[in-house]
Amino acid sequence: MAKDIQFGTDGWRDRMYHKFNEENVIRVVRAIAAYTKQENGQDRGIVVGYDARFFSDHFAGVAARVLSADGIQVYTLPRDLPTPVVAYAVSQLNAFGAVMFTASHNPPEYNGIKFIPYYAGPATPEITAAIEALIPEESNPLPPINKEKVMLYDPLNDYFAHLNQLVDVAAISQSGLRLAYDPMYGSGRGVLDAFFADVNLTVMRNRRDPLFDGAMPDPQENLLTDLRAWVAATPNSLGLATDGDADRSGIIDEGGKYITPNQLIPILAYHLIKNRGYSGVIGRSAATSHLLDRLATHFGLTTVETPVGFKYLGALMREQPVVICGEESGGLSIGGHIPEKDGILACALAAEARVKEGRPLWAILEEIWSLVGAAYSRRVDYHIEPGERQCILDAIRQDPLKEVNGVAVQEIRQIDGFKLILANGDWCLIRPSGTEPLFRLYFETSLEKDLDPLVEAIQGWFSRCRI
Repeated sequence: MAKDIQFGTDGWRDRMYHKFNEENVIRVVRAIAAYTKQENGQDRGIVVGYDARFFSDHFAGVAARVLSADGIQVYTLPRDLPTPVVAYAVSQLNAFGAVMFTASHNPPEYNGIKFIPYYAGPATPEITAAIEALIPEESNPLPPINKEKVMLYDPLNDYFAHLNQLVDVAAISQSGLRLAYDPMYGSGRGVLDAFFADVNLTVMRNRRDPLFDGAMPDPQENLLTDLRAWVAATPNSLGLATDGDADRSGIIDEGGKYITPNQLIPILAYHLIKNRGYSGVIGRSAATSHLLDRLATHFGLTTVETPVGFKYLGALMREQPVVICGEESGGLSIGGHIPEKDGILACALAAEARVKEGRPLWAILEEIWSLVGAAYSRRVDYHIEPGERQCILDAIRQDPLKEVNGVAVQEIRQIDGFKLILANGDWCLIRPSGTEPLFRLYFETSLEKDLDPLVEAIQGWFSRCRI
């Protein structure tokens, strides 16, 4: 087993031409080929997809050559496409899986590779461990392509037909709502706007820029300034954005108000249950708002908490009927869809909820708060040095908090990191990132005035744990 390449929360990512280079890509794809043949999946085939970032298309060509030369049926795609579209192609073709080249929302100097198994969702830890164990120590020369094993497939029409079963596009089109879409130079361009061909839609930053204008293709509030300005200046409007591979979304509500994922997921859950009659469990990661728990209780449903990473929520979707599954980081999917996060679907559902409710998303959120209580969330990231991660984790174990600002710690959950549940229902989570050299600290309170004191207290404790 090659120890220098390891799959994190969602595949293997690294800096371009530091570790993420052609030689290492060949090694990983050879391992995927070996795993595919080991599981007798070579005739079902592998879809090879890629996002808009620098050299992703080249790496996809490398993968097609390695896989086809090893006798595996390969399905190539006509252009860079969103991760959820590539995942949907797996389900349509009944393929064994897909190799997807993407670093999602990471900075432009990064790239990544993820394996999407036959069930069209993120690979489980068992699958990625099996692939890691097959990575050879050295790379072989790049073989010539076996053209007899390569077939071109365009999944967009099939994907759109499926999405039309999940979203009432006609209602959006007839509503008079004005939409704007920012794909952030990524692979959502020409996808969401094509799906919304009959909708009043303005598109910005809709050309491919492999370096994303030097910024992260991450639909955070501070990176959506043009979209926010457009919505703020446009009556009866809604702003939509997706990240580099369009598996995450960002929403700007009427007046230029940013809707966080911790707010959007409860809004969409409320809409799906109330207006669409959805039933089932609600899935959320350990870092995601407990507002979902209270909303589920209000409707007589239950919530399932998983570790961070959509692979765990995808597994839940395969095991139980769900209303919605979502993460604080911006990924979600719903019952009836593939078990993969989908920013295109999230944007479309946000528009549908806005139209069906006939009011801004903020108004829907305020109604939810009036029913089950408010929730105020925040995340703080701490960059760490190599070797510091384990020392911090050991220090946290040795110095657990028993109270925060006079409120007792009622429970410590270790499903993913350390999650402190306070006696008043407020909580915080401390966990190392699975994709970047940093710790993420998550906070949530039911009263806005309690958020800053909770953040300050936990930051002080975390700083002591770093010494």
